[in-house]
Amino acid sequence: MPIYEYESKHPGKGCEKCRTRFEIFQQASEAPLLECPVCGKPVKKVMSWCRAAIVETPEETARVESKIKQYEKEGMWSHAAELADTHAEKTKDKALKTRALEDYKRAGYDARTLDKHARND
Repeated sequence: MPIYEYESKHPGKGCEKCRTRFEIFQQASEAPLLECPVCGKPVKKVMSWCRAAIVETPEETARVESKIKQYEKEGMWSHAAELADTHAEKTKDKALKTRALEDYKRAGYDARTLDKHARND
């Protein structure tokens, strides 16, 4: 069930609950609240701040992640490392770069060479 946020239509008026934003669980099909459930003063639905934190994964990144997981599952460490390394360079993704280095180590590459490679970013 979705969570919606509301606040008083008239700043500074209303009860403690509606003077600041409050959340309420509602079915998507339900009409928006028109008044505060505590004091009955008019309220309005507001944009949730958490929406700004949602990041969509680009389609290409999702495909690459899926392929890397497949290679890792099959024990094809050098393939996974190469793909992760290439995509990390392209996207400047440090976590993916670390994953590539871990896969290179699993594939048997010399750790000293890899550490040097990691510092050259």
